[in-house]
Amino acid sequence: MTIWPPRRKDLKRPVYHSLAESLVKAIELGELRTGDRLPTHRQLAFQLGLSIQTISRAYDELIRRGVIAGEVGRGTFVRSGQIDARTPFLPDGQTNTLVDCSILKPVCDDIHMRHMQAALAKLGENLPAPTIFSFRPVTSMQPYRDTLVAWLAICGIETRPDAVILTNGNTSAMTIALMTAANHGDLVVTEEVGHHTLKPLTRYLGLRLKGLEIDTEGIVPDDFKTVCANNAVKVLYIMPSGLNPTAGMMSGQRRRALCAIARENDVLIIENDAWGPIQPGRPPPLAAMEPDRTFYFTSFTKCIMPGLRTGYLVVPETMSSAVANRHLVTNWMATPMMAEIASRWVEDGTAKALLEWQMAALGARNALAAKMLGDTPFRASPNGLHIWLPLPRSWSEEAFVAHARLHGVAVAPGSAFALSDPARHPGVRICLGASSITALERGLDVIAGLARARPEPAPFTI
Repeated sequence: MTIWPPRRKDLKRPVYHSLAESLVKAIELGELRTGDRLPTHRQLAFQLGLSIQTISRAYDELIRRGVIAGEVGRGTFVRSGQIDARTPFLPDGQTNTLVDCSILKPVCDDIHMRHMQAALAKLGENLPAPTIFSFRPVTSMQPYRDTLVAWLAICGIETRPDAVILTNGNTSAMTIALMTAANHGDLVVTEEVGHHTLKPLTRYLGLRLKGLEIDTEGIVPDDFKTVCANNAVKVLYIMPSGLNPTAGMMSGQRRRALCAIARENDVLIIENDAWGPIQPGRPPPLAAMEPDRTFYFTSFTKCIMPGLRTGYLVVPETMSSAVANRHLVTNWMATPMMAEIASRWVEDGTAKALLEWQMAALGARNALAAKMLGDTPFRASPNGLHIWLPLPRSWSEEAFVAHARLHGVAVAPGSAFALSDPARHPGVRICLGASSITALERGLDVIAGLARARPEPAPFTI
């Protein structure tokens, strides 16, 4: 006897919970697989003799738990029986014997430890009282107004201090921007292969999410225009400067086209520029083209060092008060100690020196990747923290990732970032910053060999 769909008489009270558990059990036993399409609410309600409200409550519970996902215009699909299976990077404790190319982080070396040790020693000598005593966000952040404007100018953003919120990095800024720009039920559109935490975040906030067609530059304007014509789109979430998993660097012309469509359809823009000024010669940010409708955020975490968790969220003038209120209730304020270190480093040139060091290190690693992969097609952006390896039809993502793990290398499957059919853009993301240069060379050698080989059956499934 099959478990899914269940028989009405086998469901216990509360019925919605029993129905949700039966679907999870069906996944665990292999009756339902990732990507399987589920019946509509109305179809399943008729089949089981239940109310549509009961089916909706069961589906909502499964969406909240990350087991299924709804896609605008396509239906509801099985995601996975295990939420962690969708995390693109390896959990802590699983990388001791592996070359870890799965997690996106900058190159770190002794230079970073020395600079942080020196900064902490100086703080001990002349620590400003508000850094540890102030409980009012405005008072605590006031000393950093000039330096944040200076750093944003390096990123290509000319703004006023009162248009900027200091945050504890990019995730905080991303959450606050979404909470401000959209309300429950609103539609957010983004790259169809995009930010892996955007999916659960929009789900938690009660927002709908739809992926837009992409090419080598990123979002295709015609698809954005079509979706706007057929839907009330509230927000465009975009990563135009190589951050997206497929490493697309968007041209200035493409950016202007998307801004024009957003303006015509009154769509707000959230621009993720987490890498900041690490990409040389990139076009201006969308926020510089359309400041009155764009939320722009960046931080020091990816371009300087992971432990410097402080960043800046630039907001449209008309929404600065709303953003400040949402930041207050979710974070209260950015951590003053980190803001103090970042400000000092911007003022004394340390931040610029570490940025230049990071650009050189990533430039060398991208050159190594190009050399090791040879004529194997891949996508990259200047000084990018990762590359994207499209897979030929002979390789499935699951098999490639499994074979790489068997040979001691961890990479991220493209399906972890997909908002639409993963088969549209099969590939793996290969991060360049986490391992030593020697380990990275060894890992790239394995990846290059696999990319040129004909696959055998996968040795195991992860």
